[in-house]
Amino acid sequence: MKRLIIRLCVVFLFISLSSVALAQSQAGSGTDPLPAAVPVLDTVTMVDLGAHACIPCKMMAPIITELGQEYADRAAILFIDVWQHPGQREKFGIKSIPTQIFFDHTGKEIYRHVGFYPKKNIVRVLDRLLKTQDGK
Repeated sequence: MKRLIIRLCVVFLFISLSSVALAQSQAGSGTDPLPAAVPVLDTVTMVDLGAHACIPCKMMAPIITELGQEYADRAAILFIDVWQHPGQREKFGIKSIPTQIFFDHTGKEIYRHVGFYPKKNIVRVLDRLLKTQDGK
């Protein structure tokens, strides 16, 4: 339970800092506001890179929201709009959207998928990574 509370606090802090950075960027600082995906306190991370206006990305949006809620205590699920933050395309080597990148609990990229990705497939990858994490 203590580990869960710590993770939730760190995820909240990460989201808060990203929001502050985004607000600063929109205020005219000219810097790319979002950091490269890193594990959140020894946690599996999935980053969905897309755009709010892209049709397949719009299809992914409810899945990402659901996964964020379902895995809130076990994994970090993030969305980055690469049209709003073009520097992230290069940072992650994105050639097409949506792209989902999965990182293990050490921050190592384990798997990458390009295009719409059904929820059951994402769950399969996340659960496999979480099982590996628990067996560390």
